Parts: sequence; structure tokens; C-alpha cells
Amino acid sequence: MKVRVLKFLVLAALLSACGADGEPIQPSMNANIGISNSGVHVGGGVGLSQGPFSLNLGF
Repeated sequence: MKVRVLKFLVLAALLSACGADGEPIQPSMNANIGISNSGVHVGGGVGLSQGPFSLNLGF
């Protein structure tokens, strides 16, 4: 159930970002690479922001 709600929210955010209901939103992206004694760590994220609304997905 929670996965379906999350999928719906992501789909709605992507639809609004493509400009279907107005001007398109420019997505943001970041990437991180860390090196430590225990190995190399990779991470990052993708986000959308418009006014008070913000959606960020990290990995």
C-alpha cells in the first residue's frame, strides 16, 4: 500500500515537472563520492522544488 502511494506521488511530481500543467520545473541533481578506511561510498539524489513544495529522492 505504501509503495503504491509513493509511486503515485513520484508520478504526480514528474508530471508536474514536465510542464503538462504550466511551465516546466528544472530538476536538481547531486552526487557524492567518499573515500575512507572502510572503502569507497557513492551517493546522490534528484530533486524538484517550486515555491514551498520540494521533493527529493536520494540513493
